[in-house]
Amino acid sequence: MDRDRIKNIMQEQGILPQSRFGQNFLCDEKIIQSIVELCEIKKEDRVLEIGPGLGSLTFPLSELGCDLTCVEIDNGLAAYLSSHVTGAEIVNCDFLKYEAASCHDVVVSNIPYYVMTDIMKKLFGEFSDARKMVFMVEDEALARIDCSPATKQYGPLAILCALYGSYSFEFKVPHTAFVPQPNTTSAVISFTRCVTSDILSPEFVRFLNTCFSMRRKMLKKNLVSVASSDEITGAFGKFGISENVRAEELEPAQFAGLYRELMS
Repeated sequence: MDRDRIKNIMQEQGILPQSRFGQNFLCDEKIIQSIVELCEIKKEDRVLEIGPGLGSLTFPLSELGCDLTCVEIDNGLAAYLSSHVTGAEIVNCDFLKYEAASCHDVVVSNIPYYVMTDIMKKLFGEFSDARKMVFMVEDEALARIDCSPATKQYGPLAILCALYGSYSFEFKVPHTAFVPQPNTTSAVISFTRCVTSDILSPEFVRFLNTCFSMRRKMLKKNLVSVASSDEITGAFGKFGISENVRAEELEPAQFAGLYRELMS
């Protein structure tokens, strides 16, 4: 779907991009094809697309013969897709309130930048059975996705990404690849699930949020709302964690160990 096609659809359907939903429609056919190929979709796969917009990815995905579900918050865009895309279920709702009826094998999204962290937390918490996830995100957000302990950017999102599986930066996307053009550069990234994803759940996401609820305080103080002081001390001793440690100093695997010890 190229720039002219996007503009024609917008004019024909009376669609105006909604800044409150972070709508910028991808219009570079080479980039669209590259993203579809990165998904490595098989015919029997159940695929979830979040924020399909005008269907830049939806149309080529629907041609692969997979079981495709698209979640779109915008009523007008959802109505357009429902009447123009065959081979896909269009769900008109806020993805943060979406409850899947079944598991998905592949997740793909041009994630609205203003809600990227919340969407990715939900995905890693509730859709970690997916073997592959492919996202387009704001280039500047990569620092919060791929970072190490003891850095300013390190937090629940980076831990979830690390535990879900292997991360790959794929390529950058210039602002000229969108209608309308955003003010920032984008990046396409992918994740492939590995065995450490077994720890991921909505409860684990809440546990991480608790651990980082007050970043500058010692982790032990943040955890008193979920476990007793003696239980926390025992867990810290088991994993060789200092009593004075802050959440930002621990490795992802240590959070997994603490969760199993304190919450199971």
